[in-house]
Amino acid sequence: MAFRLKLVPDNTQIDFFRWQFLTFGFSSVLAVLSIVCLLVFGLNFGIDFKGGTTIRTESTQEVDVGAYRQALQPLGLGDVAISQVFDPTFGPDQHVAQVRISAQEGTESVTPETINEVEAALKEVDPSITFPSVESVGPKVSGELINTAIYAILASLVAISAYIWLRFEWQFSVGAIVSLVHDVLITMGVFALFQIKFDLATVAALLTIVGYSINDTVVVFDRLRENLMKYKKRALRDLMNLSVNETLSRTVMTSGTTLVALISLLVLGGDVIRGFVFAITFGIVIGTYSSIYVAKNVVLWLGVKRDWSKKDPKDAASSFPGAEAP
Repeated sequence: MAFRLKLVPDNTQIDFFRWQFLTFGFSSVLAVLSIVCLLVFGLNFGIDFKGGTTIRTESTQEVDVGAYRQALQPLGLGDVAISQVFDPTFGPDQHVAQVRISAQEGTESVTPETINEVEAALKEVDPSITFPSVESVGPKVSGELINTAIYAILASLVAISAYIWLRFEWQFSVGAIVSLVHDVLITMGVFALFQIKFDLATVAALLTIVGYSINDTVVVFDRLRENLMKYKKRALRDLMNLSVNETLSRTVMTSGTTLVALISLLVLGGDVIRGFVFAITFGIVIGTYSSIYVAKNVVLWLGVKRDWSKKDPKDAASSFPGAEAP
């Protein structure tokens, strides 16, 4: 006898739009507060965006990231990121790590004296350690990286908007973009509020959030389009509730299983990937929320036509909440 795990009962009839003004108002307040946090606190940029020095280390002993970080802590270098480098071409006795040190106050890169201090501190942990290469990132390159990150996020939003417009209608495109901007803005607001390090990995996480959120939104939009052509005389609000309820099990299962893996990484993944994993974890939660309570609200207020093959003026009345076609 087979058993199926059901997190959501069959044939749910939840009214997701019962408190639509309250939920959309809550989202608007969060967006405004996020803008305030970004303006007041600013983002805590990592080395990628602030500039600094990257030191490549090699050793015959295993890399101990924790021991490296503890050895460098007394030097007061500020933001230091240490990560082990894996490559299948490395020999059995070749262990490589990267030590990234943020630009010091009043200088564009770490001074040779500071690099010597770092080498001496790490040699106390591992006498066989060497520094094959030392590279610095100046303010100009960091500024270019910030611009590139902004362009990448904006380009993704434009491409997604065009895709939704072509596949559905412009109302769906507007709803999707408002939802995505909502997700990215609030996530960045949380990073600004708690001063979590914001680097290139976080930008990658934001792009992942955009992709995940739009995927969830498109699933419900696709079901809504089917129901719009199937039930021509039902109010748009009722069809939206029906569509969300019909896809609710899929949404909960997808988000739930993804969050299980992400929370495990958040707890056990260590310091190096914590910012990246936190961004995706928070983004999935806020993205699932916005797919239901932001994107759908926008489409509900804008209204949509009921037949994709032709326009029928008689159906215009049913494009608004509570209206029925004659």
